[in-house]
Amino acid sequence: MLVVDTGVLVAAVARRERHHLQCVGLLANASPPLVVPMLVVTEAAHFMTERLGGHVERAFASSIADGELVPEPVEPADWDRIAELLEQSQDLGLGIVDASVVAACERLGVTTLATLDRRHFGVVRPKHCDALELVP
Repeated sequence: MLVVDTGVLVAAVARRERHHLQCVGLLANASPPLVVPMLVVTEAAHFMTERLGGHVERAFASSIADGELVPEPVEPADWDRIAELLEQSQDLGLGIVDASVVAACERLGVTTLATLDRRHFGVVRPKHCDALELVP
């Protein structure tokens, strides 16, 4: 199981993105399921539409509908952890989407995160492990 963050999803479909090939390779070779937290779904869809067009967003929706990507809801108990992470990380500027990714990783017991965001995820310490392994 691999949890996937926004940047990897967008880079995988944006051919001019400098991490494009890395992200395509990562997603193509990862063991399923590829879990996408719901707030990431929303953020990625927004960036895809704004930067690449509605056809890319539609393809993203098809990837979810086809089961290639598995959306992970924010559970009610996650909101306490999200609020805690936002409070702890005020100086870092951690946002609600990134906090929801950490909460999902903790709840699912996942220690590997597909992300390009080293600034936030390289600093935040999850409760279930010393640090998340960040790929690519």
